[in-house]
Amino acid sequence: MSWNDTLDKTRNQLRALNKTIPDTTRAFGALGKAVKEGGVLEFKQKEFVALGIAVAVKCEACIALHIEALVRAGASREEVGDVLAMTIQMGGGPAMMYAAKALECYDALTKE
Repeated sequence: MSWNDTLDKTRNQLRALNKTIPDTTRAFGALGKAVKEGGVLEFKQKEFVALGIAVAVKCEACIALHIEALVRAGASREEVGDVLAMTIQMGGGPAMMYAAKALECYDALTKE
């Protein structure tokens, strides 16, 4: 499955979840908006943190969504690489495997 397919599948799954538990997903969306718009860190920095966590917890759908956000925010491959290096340092071998997936995702989404 391509990373674009992963994004499409994830969005479809989230739409179904939104229809089933709209109050919960709306509240979660409001939390995300408040976190991303408030505070002292820039959006891109916050997305770097989210990517590191996505890699550490081994969530491919999360990796795809946060890489997509980082591409839109203008993150370079080198910046993503730095985040992945730190994630590997904190998460060891399993993080390395998902860091490789994250870099593959970045490369796939920036080829378009």
